[in-house]
Order: sequence, then structure tokens, then C-alpha cells
Amino acid sequence: MGADHVHRDDSRTRSKTRVLSIALVLTGIYMVVEAIGGWVSNSLALLADAGHMLTDVAAIALTLSAIWFASRPPTANKTFGYYRLEILAAFVNGIALVLLSIWVIWEAVNRWRDPGDIHGIQMSAIAFGGLIINVIAAKLLHSNHSHDLNIRGAFLHVIGDLLGSAAAIIAGVLILAFGWLWADAAGSILISLIIIIGAGRLILESVDILLEGTPSHIDLRKVESAILEIEGVSGIHDLHIWTISSGIISLSAHISHLESTAHSDLLVSIRTMVNDRFGIDHLTIQMESFDNKAEAVYVCETGIRCFEPATRSPHTH
Repeated sequence: MGADHVHRDDSRTRSKTRVLSIALVLTGIYMVVEAIGGWVSNSLALLADAGHMLTDVAAIALTLSAIWFASRPPTANKTFGYYRLEILAAFVNGIALVLLSIWVIWEAVNRWRDPGDIHGIQMSAIAFGGLIINVIAAKLLHSNHSHDLNIRGAFLHVIGDLLGSAAAIIAGVLILAFGWLWADAAGSILISLIIIIGAGRLILESVDILLEGTPSHIDLRKVESAILEIEGVSGIHDLHIWTISSGIISLSAHISHLESTAHSDLLVSIRTMVNDRFGIDHLTIQMESFDNKAEAVYVCETGIRCFEPATRSPHTH
């Protein structure tokens, strides 16, 4: 079974590419502005935010590259295509966020001891501009981040920058109002800790997909029970559910059936129920009866009639 049975919405892919491209341009331009502003104002918070923006540029570029690769057709060696590159990109983004945040915390601790001379007005003004840019980028990515792990990685980068800009503004105000130079370092540490928590979740979810774990929102026992409730099904074993990439969930199973049950009708019932109740639309099912433990392997797709691939032998596992 190849990736020609795995379908994606091309319009959705184009939409993701468009919003990511806009976010990349906006982030790249203001990254340079914040880096210069952080150096001029001697603000670690601004320099840290510029550093986060640098990882944003890399993360969004990586995300765009992964989407492009994922759109390439499958090959004989890559039968599912390059979908997993999106998950690898999300994993790399998460690691980059954690490493960058740890570096910022280290620098902030050193800066706390010797804050130096920080120009609060310049710091706040530049941070405010960064906040506006990050709000725009976050809004662009928000619509896709909940169901696409790769987009979520880019979204987390932008949210980290947004929070960093907000922290820099607050720190600048505190420095101007009260002379609290330590506020610059304190804000950097707080935002870095928040980013580490979000990045940690991203890494764990990426690893879970790479290890082909059952998606967190699907209960394997409930799926098994629901299939067993279908008339004509007498048993099920070797049930596996895993994520190929964001939005693409696969199921494979061996299903025993009553001798009098027609394969095609039973397969349609199983496919319809699994898709309607659990949102799984890519199924590979091996039908078995009491007398024949490996009758045939069938592939089911939502909106497409279940069929037996011509290239499979009846006893293929």
C-alpha cells in the first residue's frame, strides 16, 4: 500500500504556505531591527527577543521546506512520501526553542549581577514594534496551529517572541519609572521558562508520532469495542492506530467475521463508523474467517469504496 491512498487538501496546503511566507518576511525584517535596537539600548531582553526571532526565521523556513517536501509524490522507497519531514521539523523546532531559552536564562543570570546601563525609552519603543509584528504573525498562524504539529512549532516560536516583546516593554517601563535594571533580566528568565514548557510538549508530541504511538485523542479500547459492535464482526486483533503526519491517522487490523457476512458490506460499515466516530480515514484491514485466517487484505478510504489491491496476494500480512 502506497501513499497514493493518503490524501491532503491542496487548498489547505497553499493557505499554510501563504501565511508562513508572510510571517517569515515580517519576522525577518523586524529581527534585524530588534538586534540593532538591543545593541544600541544595551537590553538583554531585546537581544534575547531578536535571538528568538532568528530561530523563528529558521523555524518558519524549516516548516516551509518540510511542507514542500511533504507535497512531493511518493516513491518506491518512500511509499508514504515525505510526510514525516513535517514531524521532524517540529521536533527540531522544539529542541531549538529549549536550547535558546536555556542560553537566555544563563545570560540573564549573569546580567542580573551586572545589568549595566540600559536605555529604557529605546528598549520599550523597539519592543512595542516587535509586539505588533508578533501579534500579526501569531494571528496568521493561529488558524492552523491546533491541528498541525509543524505549524504549532512555528506558532510557539512566534508566541515566545510576542511574550518576549511584552516582557521587554514591561521591563523598559519599570526601568524608566523605578530604575529597576534587574527587570530586564527577570523578564527574560520568565519568558524563557514559559517557552521551555511549550517546547517540551511539542518535543514529546513529535517523539510520540515518530514512535508511532496511538494519537492522544483516540482511545484504542473504544475503537476496538466499536468495531466489535458492528453486525457480522466476530473478533478483532492486531489493531494498530498511529499518526503518519499531522491530520493523517492510519488504522490497521485483522478482523474475523461470520461466514455469512459479505466482505464488501462489512468493510463499508467498518470504514464509515471509524471515520464518523474517530476521524480515521485511512484503513488497512485483513479479513479472516474461522476456516481461513488470511483471506485478503483490503484498503479503505473515506469517500472511496473499499477494495483489494491487485498487487497483494491473499495471504499477505
